[in-house]
Amino acid sequence: MATPVQRTVTAEWWERLVARLIEALVFGVFYYILFIALWSFFRSVGLLGVFDEGRLPGVFAWLGAGLAYTVYDCVSHSRGGRTFGQAIMRIRVVPADGAVVTTRGLLKRALLYPGPTMLMGIPVLNVLAPMVAFGVGMLILMDRPLLRGPHDRLAGTRVVKDQRESGSAG
Repeated sequence: MATPVQRTVTAEWWERLVARLIEALVFGVFYYILFIALWSFFRSVGLLGVFDEGRLPGVFAWLGAGLAYTVYDCVSHSRGGRTFGQAIMRIRVVPADGAVVTTRGLLKRALLYPGPTMLMGIPVLNVLAPMVAFGVGMLILMDRPLLRGPHDRLAGTRVVKDQRESGSAG
């Protein structure tokens, strides 16, 4: 008997957005905790006013939280094919067109999105980083029917809905 071909259904744009918003909420809390800790540290050692009126803690907090989010994104996708936000939304990252997804490809994917969050604390770049994220989102919407963003194309991936268990025992 031939093995049935599993058909994948592309995840909707709003499912991807909600998954990222869930993760952004968690990493936002991490950022604020890191910011408060760094602000207290820089204040205690007398460095708070050294760099542009106290922006140094924000730069390091965004860099730390953005780096943590980027590493988390890459590791989660290389181990289980999804992040916790994607697990909640029942979507996952899979190879596109039968390609093999490498850890290197997933790292490139994570550096393109959500990687720019590392730059959010740096003046001027803090304007460009959200524009990159917005542009990635717009390109996802324009790519029909697979809804692949530049980060998906770079890694050779696509985001699909989980397969529903259907069938009868017999």
